[in-house]
Amino acid sequence: MRPRLSARRLHPRSEGSAVKPEVPVLAASVIICTRNRHDLLAGSVHSILDADHVPAEIIIVDQSDGPLVALDVPSGPCRVRHVQATPDGSSSARNRGAAEAGEDTLVFTDDDMIADARWLQSLVNTLFHARPNDVVTGRVLAGCVEIAGAFVPATVDATRPGVYIGRLSRDVLAGGNMAIRRTAFLSSGGFDTRLGPGSRFPAAEDNDFGFRVLEQGGRILYEPAAVLYHRAWRAPAAFLPLRFAYGRGKGGFYAKHLHIRDTHMLRRLIVDLARRPVRAARFALHPRRGLGELAYGMGMLRGLVEWSLGSFAPRRTVPAPVRLAR
Repeated sequence: MRPRLSARRLHPRSEGSAVKPEVPVLAASVIICTRNRHDLLAGSVHSILDADHVPAEIIIVDQSDGPLVALDVPSGPCRVRHVQATPDGSSSARNRGAAEAGEDTLVFTDDDMIADARWLQSLVNTLFHARPNDVVTGRVLAGCVEIAGAFVPATVDATRPGVYIGRLSRDVLAGGNMAIRRTAFLSSGGFDTRLGPGSRFPAAEDNDFGFRVLEQGGRILYEPAAVLYHRAWRAPAAFLPLRFAYGRGKGGFYAKHLHIRDTHMLRRLIVDLARRPVRAARFALHPRRGLGELAYGMGMLRGLVEWSLGSFAPRRTVPAPVRLAR
């Protein structure tokens, strides 16, 4: 089933707003997971509501400590739902958002992203022309530096569209900028709750998801017009711990897919580990980046060992879909 491109034309979102008097709405559910980052979340939501096209709904899965803090959003065509959830990590939150979604097109972003005016339209339009089991991803560019020395963990800046199939030597799916049909999301098994921020292996949940999509015969479509800006709000002191955490998640991802009869992931692991000290040497004039490469490699080894020694049996990752009253 292809996602619907709604032909509805709606009224302005708020009195006195500078937005166009008629705003097209797309039949999509945008899912944002968040925890204790209310100000960042507000910026992300407002950028989506101020775009050229808006989704039918935004579902915020909030794992913050304490009671929910309501967002001040204007009334309009897009319904904003704020769902409280236990702090089980971003993968759990994304799966919960997919289960709560009222639309068949699921779009995922993060609470520290600012959407370009054409972001949603570009993702949904590309998915509309894709195959049933495909997933669409887009560009992630660095936003403005908000505090001295702040950094952006990762960007995706390729300017040409791409279609990825089969087994790859690298990961191409950005989990904070993706669209997929509900049926494909469910058939893939959703996000593995053992991976991703807030879990024991705090990264690589999108690497794992993309790998499984490709293994099941789906494609990953890259649409450079679907642009998000990753806000540079993290303090410099967080750089090395975050690189180590990302490596730890990646090590868990490699360990999960290692198999004695299939050397694909083993080859990828060896190449990835080997290039970390090489990259560190190249960044001789940028010590922080060089140390970041080494921290990432150490994190990979840690995650690889922890996953291999632990008991991480496969389990159901996606709750049963909840169909909302429309």
